[in-house]
Order: sequence, then structure tokens, then C-alpha cells
Amino acid sequence: MLSVLSYGRLVARAVLGGLSQTDGRDYSLISASYGFGKDFRKGILKKGMCYGDDACVADGVGGWRDYGVDPSQFSATLMRTCERLVKEGRFTPSNPVGILTSGYYELLQNKVPLLGDSTACIVVLDRRSHRLHTCNLGDSGFLVVRGGEVVHRSDEQQHYFNTPFQLSIAPPGAEGVVLSDSPEAADSSSFDVQLGDIILTASDGLFDNMPDYMILQELKKLKTTNYDSILQTAQSIAKQAHDLAYDPNYMSPFAQFACDNGLNVRGGKPDDITVLLSIVAEYTD
Repeated sequence: MLSVLSYGRLVARAVLGGLSQTDGRDYSLISASYGFGKDFRKGILKKGMCYGDDACVADGVGGWRDYGVDPSQFSATLMRTCERLVKEGRFTPSNPVGILTSGYYELLQNKVPLLGDSTACIVVLDRRSHRLHTCNLGDSGFLVVRGGEVVHRSDEQQHYFNTPFQLSIAPPGAEGVVLSDSPEAADSSSFDVQLGDIILTASDGLFDNMPDYMILQELKKLKTTNYDSILQTAQSIAKQAHDLAYDPNYMSPFAQFACDNGLNVRGGKPDDITVLLSIVAEYTD
């Protein structure tokens, strides 16, 4: 069996399904999530693990709100569709790009009107083979931490500054105007995990406001695989990122990236923030 985490401009949730043929102990993920919507000063959880326009971890592009479109609807629907495909067994564990592709093309064929765009990140743990299979489209992403160090991570995909790769459904006649990437363009990888590895999946609201060293400092406080401890650490990380996002004097990773691109920017970047924190543990019934 396997565990699947979905994230992007969509944040992760764990679901079960599938079978692996490799011998050995089964691994599983013990996970907890926490986050903030950009327009709120405390963690507000929408139905389905959604914070603001993040959909546990797909990140809906907020600019659609100017046109009367709720950006969270696209990301949440995309993630729910991917989750359903996994639960129905309609996927290959080693090919999370296929999950994203199938989910996206199902939305394109949906007769119910849906507009918007979203980044996406899907992480699949094959319990038997102990391999983590991932795909990431855009600027959400994940870290694998072992022994206090980042040993594996997603690659951010940007067309240019602050313009991540994204999936979209445009209004009729605007298909050539709205930026839209193919799900097959997602960066994919496979990685062998070990018991005790920490997998942090998050929207860009975290990574734009907290550099790796700050995240690692918080993760060092996580000493057990107890759910409450994992949740407390996820809360601590999300709250720190949220506070930094509203600090006008803080030189955030986003501000540094902006300066590198010739812009005079300082301060945090207010945004929806979703943190999904998981620990690799031995599977027990």
C-alpha cells in the first residue's frame, strides 16, 4: 500500500490505496497540517484542508478574484479529483505526474463551469519499496529532512519572476491569453526514504517567507512521531511564516529574489500559507 500527499498551489492530504510487490517492512506517513488564509490573522480551515486559496497543497492563483472568480475552487476541485482517482485505484504509484494529468484533464472535460489556475505538488510514498515519488508544477513544493539536513527537495518552476508554472482553465476565447502549462511539464523525482525522515510539503507562502535554516530550526524541536507533536511543529512553522509575512522590515526570501531581479523590495510576502508535516514511520494496522 502507499500514502499520497497532494500539494502545490494546493496543499497535501494523505490517502490510501494501491499495492507494491517489494518485500520488507511497510512504511507509512504520520501527518498533520496547519495554515493561514492571507486575509485572516489566525488559522482558518476550509472544508477539505484549504487555507485561503491553498487547497492542501495546490495554490489557486489569487488574481482571478478581480474577475469575480473564487481562486480556491479550481485548486480544491483539482485536488479532490486527484484524491478520488487514487482512492479508486486509477493510478500508477511511481507516476504521480499521471495522477495530476488525469485529474486535470478530467476537469477540462467537466460540464460544470470551472475557471482558474493553480500550481500543484503530489508526493507518493510507496510503503513497501520505501520510495518517495513526486511531481511538482510551480512554486509550492516539499523538503525531505534527515538528521537535521535537507537531503531531497522539489525544484521551483518559474517562467519569470513571481510567475510560476500553473494549470489553468480559461474563459471561452481567452485560451491563448491566460497562462497555462501542461501537467506533463511538472518536475518529477524518486527518492529512497528512511524511518524518521521528515517530509514538509507547503505552499509558496511558507517558502517565500522562511529560508531553509529557519525551517530546520523549527523541525529540530520535533522529537517524536506523536500526532500532537507533529501538529504543534506544523503550527509553529506556519505561525512564524505568517508573522514574517507582515514584517515590513524583514528581508524575506521573496524580497531577496525580487532584488535579484532588479526590484527594490523589502519585507515579507503576505500570502496563503499551508504546511503539511509528515514523518516516515513503520506501518502498523
